[in-house]
Amino acid sequence: MFQATRRRLALWYTGVTAVLLLLFATGFYLYVRSTLVERIDDTLNHVVEVIQRSLVVEPIVEPVVEPVELRSQPGGQPSGQSSGQSSGQPSGQFDGQSGRQSAWRVNLDASFPSNAAAVEDDHIDLEWFNAAGNLLWSTFSAPLNIPLHPNSDGETVYGRFTPTGDEPDPLLLPYPSTFALRQVTQQVQIGDQVLGYLRVSHPWFEVTKPSRQLIRDLSLGVLLVIGAVAAIGWLLSGLAIAPVRDSYQRLKQFTADASHELRNPIAVIQTNVQVALADPDPSLQQDQLRVIERLTRRLGRLVDDLLFLARQDSGITGLQVNGIALDRLLQDVVEEQQALAADKGVTLLFQPVDARLDGSDKALDKLLPSPYTIAADADQLMRLFTNLISNGIQYTASSGKVVVSLQRTKLAGGSYLQVQVQDTGVGIAAEALPHIFDRFYRADPARTSPARTSPAHTSPATQHSERPVGSGLGLAIAKVIVENHHGQIQVASTLNQGTTFTVWLPCQKNVALAHPNGSSASNLHGK
Repeated sequence: MFQATRRRLALWYTGVTAVLLLLFATGFYLYVRSTLVERIDDTLNHVVEVIQRSLVVEPIVEPVVEPVELRSQPGGQPSGQSSGQSSGQPSGQFDGQSGRQSAWRVNLDASFPSNAAAVEDDHIDLEWFNAAGNLLWSTFSAPLNIPLHPNSDGETVYGRFTPTGDEPDPLLLPYPSTFALRQVTQQVQIGDQVLGYLRVSHPWFEVTKPSRQLIRDLSLGVLLVIGAVAAIGWLLSGLAIAPVRDSYQRLKQFTADASHELRNPIAVIQTNVQVALADPDPSLQQDQLRVIERLTRRLGRLVDDLLFLARQDSGITGLQVNGIALDRLLQDVVEEQQALAADKGVTLLFQPVDARLDGSDKALDKLLPSPYTIAADADQLMRLFTNLISNGIQYTASSGKVVVSLQRTKLAGGSYLQVQVQDTGVGIAAEALPHIFDRFYRADPARTSPARTSPAHTSPATQHSERPVGSGLGLAIAKVIVENHHGQIQVASTLNQGTTFTVWLPCQKNVALAHPNGSSASNLHGK
């Protein structure tokens, strides 16, 4: 399931990145292509301007023939003709000064003195057409089969060379037999007279060639980036899903543990009920009923823990904040746990430090009925310290010791009550400490089951009375309760030496307004 989710996350991450990269590459390609086209069009227009200024335009002058008086000469020849001239020819020569200008023409020989036979790939070709659209001069080695189309904005045309029979080897032509050109055709005129048309051509592969190279480069770059993004996406999805996987594994473990914890008591209850029904001995029935009662309490605690965490997740804290004398509350918890400690052979001690002797806050001491009074929910604090103390007793071997201490301290400029629960038990491994307050987390089985009696020599009731029970919720609940009271909790432990839980709860002066017996609530949260 998690591998499939990880693959989906990586694919989504890679797909979104690929789409963005393709959009970027397409936009970049279109931008570069349009820039190349604009550059060629600007070049062609510039060439047209230069050629127009370089054209040699000459006037066409028609000769003016003056009338000649014809007189008869001896020999039958007119007097206006010389003897060496044939009939019908003018007798005088043309004098340019006596001519008459009628039109203009372009001197092609002077304007285009030479036509290179060999040209480079990156070149510009020229064609000159007369006013009627007939090709008069061209730098192409062979004529183009492209109709004349005046266009000063530039256009892309496709055509082929027209074979004439005297064109050079096709391998020597500046273009393939079929080609694409970028052309600008400009009409050249003086006044109202059209002298002709100048067509300037540039190879279109000057756009397509770098465009294809750009496409290859962009494709390679996009593929490399997508590959890198896929690898990074796979790594990041693994990092993102790791906490979910860990939580799921803890949930599976908790489900298995909870099922086991529920199944065994239910099986024992069922067995004891069956025995009680089969044996009418009242004394035996009393023992079996006590076992059933103890197991039902255990099941009730498990259900209460689950319900408590569910309410916390829903934001329903249900705090009933009153003025609480923490030393008295701890004394009550210690007295309740003395029976459990005695059964295990563990010494349980409560050692409060006299807060009035430290002089930490004399003004506050005068207002409070107890130097250890805080604003808190008594039921939740009872649950908190019951969990911590019973946890210490549970994992401390016989002849061990659990010490509960209480004192006033200063943290971050404020007054706090510090409670420590220190045991001499088996301790907690260093690698388990970061997860000790996680829900559904249970430490190493060696810690959860010390000195277990072999089930082959014990009854079901004895197994459940001697076996340390833990659902992985007690410390998670403890942390939630401390956070509800704006406090802090820490743990320090060494294997085979013991564990110390430290809780800091803030002292606030408004708790002095609460009645000592808790009948009047002083709520810290404005409820």
